[in-house]
Amino acid sequence: MWDEIRAGAPDGDAAPVQRPPAEVRYAEELAALRADDRDPRPPGWELSLRAARRFVIGDVDTGISRKFVGNPSLVDRALVTLATSRGLMLVGEPGTAKSLLSELIAAAVSGDSTLTVQGGAATTEDQIKYGWNYALLVAEGPSTRSLVPAPMLRGMAEGRLVRFEEITRCPLEVQDSLLSLLSERVVAIPELTGPDGMVFARQGFNVIATANTRDRGVNEMSAALKRRFNFETVFPIPDLDTELALVEAEVTTLLRRSGVEPPPDRDVLEVLVGTFRELRTGAGEKGGSGAGPDRPSAVMSTAEAVSVAHAVGVRGWFLRGEPGSAADVVACLAGTAAKDSPEDLARLRRYLEQQVPRRPGPHWKALHDARHLLAD
Repeated sequence: MWDEIRAGAPDGDAAPVQRPPAEVRYAEELAALRADDRDPRPPGWELSLRAARRFVIGDVDTGISRKFVGNPSLVDRALVTLATSRGLMLVGEPGTAKSLLSELIAAAVSGDSTLTVQGGAATTEDQIKYGWNYALLVAEGPSTRSLVPAPMLRGMAEGRLVRFEEITRCPLEVQDSLLSLLSERVVAIPELTGPDGMVFARQGFNVIATANTRDRGVNEMSAALKRRFNFETVFPIPDLDTELALVEAEVTTLLRRSGVEPPPDRDVLEVLVGTFRELRTGAGEKGGSGAGPDRPSAVMSTAEAVSVAHAVGVRGWFLRGEPGSAADVVACLAGTAAKDSPEDLARLRRYLEQQVPRRPGPHWKALHDARHLLAD
């Protein structure tokens, strides 16, 4: 399967899947880093810490692209944590690239980012450790043939990193199934006898978990489980220029994959990203900067900005044969701003009517003029 994906993925235009994993998208960079890596590697790792760091944050001198826009010291601490016996917990607001960072690190360290558990209310222990092929189980009884390994068992047996997304959305009893895995580094399979009944973690195994700060109240982690992780907070991108460059790069790729020929209009992107930043922080309201009374409850993250910009480009090209405009921004914003509360749509309308006219430039004026397109 991976050979087929790699065959169509070099330029991102003919990929047979919508989003290949990081180890496929950046296969050439990973191969180059492995070939030139002369630094000591932690046991079980495919790259040294320095090479893994260069893969994540980029290296202009060696032609390695920057993939994560964030504090390099965060990446350093994350890699050091994973080289120890402690798991890594990435926390932060939704849309701050926690999942992307975990994927990039897993690709660099293990060469495989697909050993992933997606947490949720319906996640069970079987989806974390192992399950059974019940047809074989009935026919032959418990055996390694009827055993269906889940990501955690595979990661331990193969010595790879396992990603656990949205861990706090899982029930507490499911979360606590990680306790023995992270402390004893072994999975017991009581249905099997002899050596097959115990799977011991090989060198290179560890866990990267993510949790949204907005979801911490869903299922708060137990103190025992917290002790087995080092916590790192991923913050939103601090400056406009960096966020704008990231949104432009991501949207350009997405539009190309969607069959949209023209690149995004940078002025429109600047208006879009500026709008998201002001709505996110409440800047420009009566008290100046900070979270003002009209700050939406919806997440106005960089990831959401990319999604809206993608929709703007698709709307402009397939409806009118041109790049998206500021009017398209207004038309596409409602689905983002009104997810969590009906009041958010009113807040967005007040922002367009009261704050946008204060911004200089023709695209800001076009945004204000198109406020009537905001859905009711």
